[in-house]
Amino acid sequence: MISTRGRYALRVLVDLAEHRSGGDYLPMREIAARQGISLKYIGQILPILTHAGLIEGLPGKGGGYRLCREPEQCTAGEVLRLTEGDLAPVACLATGSEPCGRAAKCRTLPLWRRYMEVTNEFFDSVTLADLIREK
Repeated sequence: MISTRGRYALRVLVDLAEHRSGGDYLPMREIAARQGISLKYIGQILPILTHAGLIEGLPGKGGGYRLCREPEQCTAGEVLRLTEGDLAPVACLATGSEPCGRAAKCRTLPLWRRYMEVTNEFFDSVTLADLIREK
């Protein structure tokens, strides 16, 4: 399941992609208002996106946030893995997990591996540009 943080991060990036014009910075307050996200919560998401190099911020009057890449160059998969960790459906496939003692005999492990592959392939195939085109 995708958390609120992952969903909100995508909404913030879609908002920045939709409202970008001439490289202007968009105030956090405006993004929060359009997306119905509290300033406190958006204030937790923006640093994650900034640290990853997806957006950049400019403090002060006339400041705000803007995308660092074209919307075609940013995938939903990248954003979700950034905010969710990974998209593993079961603990034994999560990044950094201890090897499962049952893996060699587990009849369901191939199912979960394929599910994870399909999930990653799907989210990696959708860009911010795709999301702003869809109405």
